[in-house]
Amino acid sequence: MSSTIGPISTVDFTTAASCLLDQVDHDDVALLADRGQLALVAELLRVQSRLTGMVHTVLGIVDRNEAAMTAHGVPTTSWLAGELRYTRPQAAAMLHHAADLHRFGDVADALRDGLINDRQASAVTGVLRKLPSDLGTLAEQEAQATMIGFCDEFDSQHLAQLSRHLLEVIAPEVAEETEAQRLERELAAARRNRHLNLTDDGHGSTIIKGSLPAADAALLKEQIDAIAQQLHRTSLELRDPLVEQPTWPMRRADALVELARKAATHEAPPRHGGDRPHMAIIIDYERLLADCRRAGLADGTQLTAGQLRQFACDAGIFPVILGGPSGVLDVGREQRLVTADIRHALHVRDGGCVFAGCNRPAADCDAHHIVPWQQNGPTSLSNLCLLCKHHHNLIEPDSRSPELKWQVRIGDDGIPEIIPPHHVDEHRRPRKHQRFRIPTG
Repeated sequence: MSSTIGPISTVDFTTAASCLLDQVDHDDVALLADRGQLALVAELLRVQSRLTGMVHTVLGIVDRNEAAMTAHGVPTTSWLAGELRYTRPQAAAMLHHAADLHRFGDVADALRDGLINDRQASAVTGVLRKLPSDLGTLAEQEAQATMIGFCDEFDSQHLAQLSRHLLEVIAPEVAEETEAQRLERELAAARRNRHLNLTDDGHGSTIIKGSLPAADAALLKEQIDAIAQQLHRTSLELRDPLVEQPTWPMRRADALVELARKAATHEAPPRHGGDRPHMAIIIDYERLLADCRRAGLADGTQLTAGQLRQFACDAGIFPVILGGPSGVLDVGREQRLVTADIRHALHVRDGGCVFAGCNRPAADCDAHHIVPWQQNGPTSLSNLCLLCKHHHNLIEPDSRSPELKWQVRIGDDGIPEIIPPHHVDEHRRPRKHQRFRIPTG
C-alpha cells in the first residue's frame, strides 16, 4: 500500500502503531483463503523484523547517550532488567545486537527496510565481527553487501557458517591464515568457558546446563543419539494408548542416563547405523599429511589443526573420493545391506536428511534405495541417499502414478535432489537441500 504521507517522528509512529494495535479485529483472518492467511503471516513477520530493527536503533541511541544513567542513575542493562522485566542476559544481548547494528549500518538499513529478518541480521553481524580489523572501510562495506545478498538464499544458521567464504570473497590473500587464527581463538574461548551445572529445581528434577567446545560436544551427541535411536517403542506397545510415547528430546534425556549406566558397568558402546558411534572428519588427504588445516566435521563444525592432530592419533582413516562440491564417487563394495563404509560416505555427502527444509541429522536417517533393492537397485552411493523416517515414508515408492508422488534422484552433480508431485509444482522442478548450495559472490 502506497502513501503520500511525509516522514513522521519516531514518537508519532510509536503512538500511532500502538493505537492501531488496540483497534485490530483478528476475526477477519478466518475469512481469508489459505494463501491469504499465509501471505498475512509472512507480511506480519516482515513488519515484526522491521520493528525489531527500529527498536534496536532507538535502544542503541539510548545506550550511547547514557539516558538511563542520567534519568535513573543506572546503566541501560539495569534499567531494562528493573523497569521492563527482562533478565540481565536478555538485556545484555539486546544491547550487543544494537551496538552491532550501529557498527554495521548497511545491515541495520536492510533490517529496517524489511529486506532481511532479525535472526538473519544477528547471524550476519556475528560473521562480520569475525573479520580482521585492518581490512579497511571499502572491504567492510563490500562484506556487508555480500552478506546481505546471501540473505536471499540462506537462513540464519547457514549464514553464521559463511565466515570463511566471506573472507575468500573480499580478502582471498589472507583468508586461510585469518580463518586458522579465528578457529584457534574460538577454541581457546570455548575451552575457557566450558562448564556443566546440575541444579536441583526443588520439584523433583535437575536442570542440566553447560557448554563444551563444538568438537567435544559432537562426540557426546553421537553417543547420546546412538542410544536414543534404540529407545523406541515396539509395534505391540503402540497399540496401547496409555503407553507414553516419548518425544525425541525425552529419548535423548533417557539416553544420557543410559550412557552413564553403560559407563558405570563398562558395557560395550552402542552401535548406530551399523557401526560404533563416530565422528566423521573431512579433510583433503594432502592437507592431512601437510598442515592439517581446513578440516571439519560432517555437520560443518570446523576444527583447528591441533584438534585434528589429536583426533588423528587414534583414528581410523578410510578413503572417500570426492567429485564436484561434495559428490562421493566411490567407496566400499556393492551388496544388499548398507555397509559401515557406505554409511560413512553417505554421512559425508548428504550431511543429514536430503529432503529440502529438513534438519534431521545424518545419525537419525535411513539409507534409502532410490531404485528399490528388490527391483535390482544396487547398494551403491549412486542409488542411495539419507532420509529421516518421516520423509522416507513420504518418498518410498507406491502404486500411484509418478506425477502424483514425491521422488528423489541423484543429480548430475552427484547430489540428491527432491522432485515434488505435480499438485505441488506443476513443473516438478527438483529441489536441493540448502546445505548443498554454494553461495555465489
